[in-house]
Amino acid sequence: MDQSYEERFAERLTGLRMNKGVSAREMSLALGQSVNYINHIENKKVLPSMVAFFNICDYLDITPQEFFAFDNPAPQCYNEILTDLKKLSELERSSLQTIIQSMANK
Repeated sequence: MDQSYEERFAERLTGLRMNKGVSAREMSLALGQSVNYINHIENKKVLPSMVAFFNICDYLDITPQEFFAFDNPAPQCYNEILTDLKKLSELERSSLQTIIQSMANK
């Protein structure tokens, strides 16, 4: 059975929050909401408003597009890696690419 939109949204939010290493309470308070706000979303009791959703994405350091890219389990991590890759020399990037390709083909 396919998951409902609310279930997929809740699971995605939970996973991204946990990847960031914060509790639902911490995140709720950081967003200026009640202590149970994120819990209510994750338990499918409510969905955030559009403004609140954008604030959630900002807090998670991701774009709304990245939020809904369900095939990307850790967009925050990928963004950090991309930022670091830009600091490497061409030779370093090439070497790293070889390593990654080798690991991906196992």
